[in-house]
Amino acid sequence: MAQKTGQRTEQHPGRPATPGAVLRRTVVLVGMMGSGKTAIGKALSARLGVPFLDSDAEIEAAAQATIAEIFTRDGEAFFRDREAEVIARLLTGPPGVLSTGGGAFLAERNRAAIAEHGVAVWLDADADLLWDRVKHKDTRPLLRTADPRATLNRLFAERVPVYAKAGLRVAAERGLSIQQMTDRVISVLGTRPDILGPAP
Repeated sequence: MAQKTGQRTEQHPGRPATPGAVLRRTVVLVGMMGSGKTAIGKALSARLGVPFLDSDAEIEAAAQATIAEIFTRDGEAFFRDREAEVIARLLTGPPGVLSTGGGAFLAERNRAAIAEHGVAVWLDADADLLWDRVKHKDTRPLLRTADPRATLNRLFAERVPVYAKAGLRVAAERGLSIQQMTDRVISVLGTRPDILGPAP
């Protein structure tokens, strides 16, 4: 697995594990923190033989700071502006798999850019599963509150109606492996030949 110098973009050269299928538009994984966007994104890009892109990683590389540090130093509004710029740039490249931060899809400008250049796939996990995945991590700036579980529940309630605007939805369930979730995503993508179709 090669990595472009100066970027966090991972390349997966060689024969894809899903022979005969060609990705025609960038797949943008959206959903709550802990829904598996990065893990599933990497597995999906490997299966399809396309680049994996991570908007948060690109922002961190450009700023030479973590997302949490950017939030603390510059504020959320500054971060969201940088996030929109990065997503717009990444969508103009060749088709790949793009993992976005949990708040990215909330912005109308990002939803419009994704709809124009790719397709949004919502990894739909319930609040209990999300909490199990994030409760032991301190890398989530929005959960640095007195009651992080209540904060997660509030964010979940606010964001789910927006995630539901995604072009495609894949249900995440407890006990599913990364491989099984990736299979589900590929199956859903297969219903859209304009996104994932047979080679010409």
